[in-house]
Amino acid sequence: MAKLYFNYSAMNAGKSTVLLQAAYNYRERGMTVLLLKPTVDHRGPVGEISSRIGLSAPADLIAPDRDVKRHVLDRHKAEPLACVLIDEAQFLSRDQVWQLADVVDEAGIPVLCYGIRTDLRGDLFPGSAALLAIADHLREVRTICWCGRKATMNARLDAEGRVVRDGAQVEIGGNERYAVLCRRHWRLGDLGPDI
Repeated sequence: MAKLYFNYSAMNAGKSTVLLQAAYNYRERGMTVLLLKPTVDHRGPVGEISSRIGLSAPADLIAPDRDVKRHVLDRHKAEPLACVLIDEAQFLSRDQVWQLADVVDEAGIPVLCYGIRTDLRGDLFPGSAALLAIADHLREVRTICWCGRKATMNARLDAEGRVVRDGAQVEIGGNERYAVLCRRHWRLGDLGPDI
């Protein structure tokens, strides 16, 4: 039975690596997978999902107003899909998440979403909120704070390396703009002794 999965975490937990490994496992068994990535995330080469450890694979880009269900079903008609894997799922709209639920429920295609849960303020992203509400299976991919505790918060850094909590919800960046922290150190704005 097909399900809608949401694999979530703070940044830098290896979600893209896990996604690419899953895609490899399907393909190694001769199955066709569809990789998707929202256009909002413009890091790395266009049309590619890549991990910090050097793995990458081509992906179809999904614009914010794109009908994801139609896109998936068109691809499925051309070549039957074993599953759909989506990176940076927090950038999906609520409607797009429901479209993916339709893909699962109506077409019987498993959909595996990977993304971060919260923004710089500790608020849910729209895609993450919808996935947390309706996904059949939730899985936390864990990473750690500098203190060794589980990191659950994404701290945005200003030009001087200080934690900021105001600004646009979406500001694309990597280690130069963000640090992952446990809730305690995020609240304190404490980036640790090495910073």
